[in-house]
Amino acid sequence: QLVESGGGLVQAGGSLRLSCAASTRAFKNYVTGWFRQASGKEREFVAAISRDGGSTRYADSVKSRFTISRDNAKNTGYLQMNSLKPEDTAIYHCAAARTLYSSNIYYTEGSYDMWGQGTQVTVSS
Repeated sequence: QLVESGGGLVQAGGSLRLSCAASTRAFKNYVTGWFRQASGKEREFVAAISRDGGSTRYADSVKSRFTISRDNAKNTGYLQMNSLKPEDTAIYHCAAARTLYSSNIYYTEGSYDMWGQGTQVTVSS
């Protein structure tokens, strides 16, 4: 089970830090990703991180503004979002997928089999 937190209302240019708490102690064996879904749009990939934290990948729209990280000791993933824009407004979901390989990283929804309920991020102009 994954539970997101940290969403909220922020002005453009502001920052938020999302957290994704996993109930499994095997979190260290999971690739973790963040996806978002804006109203009326399909869910889209935001960022992903390998199980050892050594590899990351970002959507072009958030590159250099967002940073994904993880703390396996705390079974928690994070998404630091800086320089937020109104177009970042969406429900943000974290996802996880178990993998045998420390360097694996996934950016498609179908690769993930564990999802959180989501947390709303609203950026005002």
